[in-house]
Amino acid sequence: MKFRKKPVVIEAVRWMTDNYNQIIDFIPEEKIYPKQNGDLIIGTLEGEMICSPFDWIIKGVKGEYYPCKPDIFEQTYEPVQ
Repeated sequence: MKFRKKPVVIEAVRWMTDNYNQIIDFIPEEKIYPKQNGDLIIGTLEGEMICSPFDWIIKGVKGEYYPCKPDIFEQTYEPVQ
């Protein structure tokens, strides 16, 4: 069987290493931990995940947060007008 992803509008912000204030405005500060190497650790429903520079942080349909690699993000999402 084949399935198509339901069209869902999501909120996302990209981690650019110089926009930490934007990130903590987007995601609750207790769910995110900066690392010395520029990565962020994000508390997700599946546990802690690494968000590297230029990854996207997505807010899911149930209010959860998780990182997404740029190539996957571009293949999966498009801007909403």
